[in-house]
Amino acid sequence: MKKNISVVIKIKSIEKLYAFLIISGMILISFFSCKTKKEIEEKIPSPVAFSQINIKGELYQRAMKNFDRLETDIYHPENIFPKKHHPSSVGWPGDKEGRTMLGLVMESQATHRTPKYLDEMIRIFPEKVNIQGYLGAVQGDTIIEQQLAGHGWLLRSLCEYYIWKKDPKVKTYIDRIIKNLVLPTTGYHKNYPIDPEERIKNVGEMAGSSVNIINNWKLSTDIGCDLIFMDGVVQAYSLFPSDSLKKLIDEIVSRFFEMDLVKIKAQTHATLTGLRAVLRYYDITGEKYLLEGAEKRYNLYLNQAITENYENFNWFGRPEWTEPCAIIDSYMVAVQLWQHTQLLQYLEYAQLIYYNAICHTQRSNGGFGTDNCPGPVDKFLSVVCNEAWWCCTMRGGEGLSRAIQYSYFTKGDTLFIPGFYESSLSFNLNGNPVSVEQKTNYPFGSNVRLTVHHKSKACFMNFQFFVPSWFRNPKVFVNENPVSFNKKNGFIHLSDFFKDGDVIDYSFDMESGIESIANSMFTDSSLVRLHYGPLLLGSEGEKEIKIPKKVVIVKQDKSHFFIKGTGINLSPVYHLMDAHVCQDSVYRKQILFKKSQ
Repeated sequence: MKKNISVVIKIKSIEKLYAFLIISGMILISFFSCKTKKEIEEKIPSPVAFSQINIKGELYQRAMKNFDRLETDIYHPENIFPKKHHPSSVGWPGDKEGRTMLGLVMESQATHRTPKYLDEMIRIFPEKVNIQGYLGAVQGDTIIEQQLAGHGWLLRSLCEYYIWKKDPKVKTYIDRIIKNLVLPTTGYHKNYPIDPEERIKNVGEMAGSSVNIINNWKLSTDIGCDLIFMDGVVQAYSLFPSDSLKKLIDEIVSRFFEMDLVKIKAQTHATLTGLRAVLRYYDITGEKYLLEGAEKRYNLYLNQAITENYENFNWFGRPEWTEPCAIIDSYMVAVQLWQHTQLLQYLEYAQLIYYNAICHTQRSNGGFGTDNCPGPVDKFLSVVCNEAWWCCTMRGGEGLSRAIQYSYFTKGDTLFIPGFYESSLSFNLNGNPVSVEQKTNYPFGSNVRLTVHHKSKACFMNFQFFVPSWFRNPKVFVNENPVSFNKKNGFIHLSDFFKDGDVIDYSFDMESGIESIANSMFTDSSLVRLHYGPLLLGSEGEKEIKIPKKVVIVKQDKSHFFIKGTGINLSPVYHLMDAHVCQDSVYRKQILFKKSQ
């Protein structure tokens, strides 16, 4: 199983002038080495379109259950948007509205299900905004950070809807927000307060609130949520570029790269959303310093702010509770970093985050809730909040949709399979319509089967199957005959002519046993964890147990494991929306263990 990346990032305090010169120098250097968007797209694998994939199995169940939740009464149009003359989203104008619409836009495409209320939300949008076309109060000389952050989600939802439907009136909604709310903030972001001595830290609840005013900024307890705003702005720029918008984005990116995230105790959700914005901007510009900066900050997060089951500390240096919004961002960033770097470690982290964090925090009603932070103060994993319905449940819509889309990537005539899910995929290969059907019992079993369908006599195809570090003895069979293959960058490469109906079987042995901790900064290094493949295993109950020095894990079925010769029963942190995993039950699962002497 993937061990903690041995990266130590030291962020030195530096005067603003020197920081400005360094960032400026990086931008100047990157100008001479940048790639065009087309060159980037040709070099890296790209995720398939939603229209090409039909998901099945457990991931389909998760997405549909979350979709159901997003159509319950609390997410109906009349409850999402503010009443007339009433403040929007209780201090977060655009946030609840944007997250809800974004979740519905993404899940509708990913599951091919028509949303009941999305079109009505779009229809009534002009009735709900202020005179300048956005939500909340008309912006004055003081910039309200939470209003910008909320509109980051609102812009994202409108952009994704426009990409999907090409609705011209939605373009006018985006244009008005950019003109009247976004561009007037140019010049303010370079003065966004990042001095640790000025920031009010160690305060804030799950739903952040506004605190003090510094440099014309009304700041949030969600420290750094200006970076959430940046993600919406960058996506708007990708659709409707302008020099003025680029100038603003460069200003926010520069300030982000000046931040000492640890010292100011930045919110990890804001940080990770900012990293998605930076990677989106890199996709557009090809400026290398953006990718390098994103990698450094993501590795900082992995080293200092991840829990032992791959969830997050809500703030750097504050292991108080986790937040699926950030977990979903961390998953998406991991996949995107693999996409751009081809480094196996990022794809492994993506799977570990999906199975042990996303799948643990999805509740029985399809929504998402928060957990504790096992490691710093507790060996047990438990539920803190049954459902963060005001933010995390909606973010689950995009997270599960991206998990569906990230099942397959293509590059030229090569099909990458970086995750294994029951599904079918249809695509064009050199002008020929081709489909593949995938059946698998992963991650509880060790088999993946692809069946190829096409109308031509024979079709040359390149497959690449993910081989994470917890696989042993991978084997490939075509129509039950063993075939040879090459392995590179964590993938098995299989190239041949395939006929209609050909069957490819990919099998492997799953590694299991003891592994080291994930977060050496905050967790006692003498403790260990137990795993079966990518699945973290734990022992449920109130009483702390110790494990033997040598462990042999036996799997009975996908929910029941035990340590051979001990009587210690185990089960995965993963669950499929089990109602027992809730705040009101006696659920507590030990995931950190001492070895017996």
